[in-house]
Amino acid sequence: MELINRIADVIIPVFFIVAIGYGYALRMRPDMASFNRIALDVLAPLLVYSALAAKDFQIADHWTLLIGGTVLILGSGLLALPLAKITGAQPRTLVPVVMFNNCGNMGLPLALLAFGSEHFGAAVALFSVSNLLHFSLGARITSHSARSRDLLMSPLMIATLLGFASAFTDVRPPEVMLSGMKLLGDALLPMMLFALGTRLTALTRSGLALGMLGALARPLVGLAIGIPLAWALGLEGAPRGQLLLFAALPPAVIQFMLAERYQQEPDKVGAMIMLGNALAVLFVPLALALGL
Repeated sequence: MELINRIADVIIPVFFIVAIGYGYALRMRPDMASFNRIALDVLAPLLVYSALAAKDFQIADHWTLLIGGTVLILGSGLLALPLAKITGAQPRTLVPVVMFNNCGNMGLPLALLAFGSEHFGAAVALFSVSNLLHFSLGARITSHSARSRDLLMSPLMIATLLGFASAFTDVRPPEVMLSGMKLLGDALLPMMLFALGTRLTALTRSGLALGMLGALARPLVGLAIGIPLAWALGLEGAPRGQLLLFAALPPAVIQFMLAERYQQEPDKVGAMIMLGNALAVLFVPLALALGL
């Protein structure tokens, strides 16, 4: 009973905010383009940098978890490739959807609620590693014409690299500036959930069949790798829970933007992502039950 209450305490606030975004979008049909730009160019970079550069974040304490996250991403891609061939899906469409999860919009708020602020830096580090791989290797998988250099020069990637540099060198801005960065960056967490709810209004019945493969493959492949990987790496407690939550998250919303940019079946990618995020109500509690 205590475990059920803990899981409910984590997921209810998250899906409550998603539901508010969904309901608001059904009624008002807001244009989220401006918010998405602000989120990617300002809020997300400040959130990432302030977490990685914080004095209490010691990157040496999280090496095993970061290695686990990297192996999980790459391993998911390796398993998705034969799955695409078996099902007849285009690898450039399916593989990135299975590899990269929604560790920003959904993963960060969930990690904060499930494991507390003392372990939040580790979740941001996982998010940062995922973004580095997504905007380099993931972009190249999506399209052979993708220019990873342009993606890696985005504000979010620059903030990630600067954050890791601060974590390694202990060189950081004055504490008063870091506090301001954190205050503004923290605003991203509830707003990402609200934005996710608005995006779910795009899910249609015609997209259900197309989206089911990627929607199910992302968390199932992730958990199939993540559970034995956590044991092999000797992860316990919060790090083990973080890796299993990371493994079970739905497909990354940002992959739709890449698919649309490079015209790699964006309609199919969108269906996989929307349905996958809707099904998170099933897989997230499962991951929390395994990890808490």
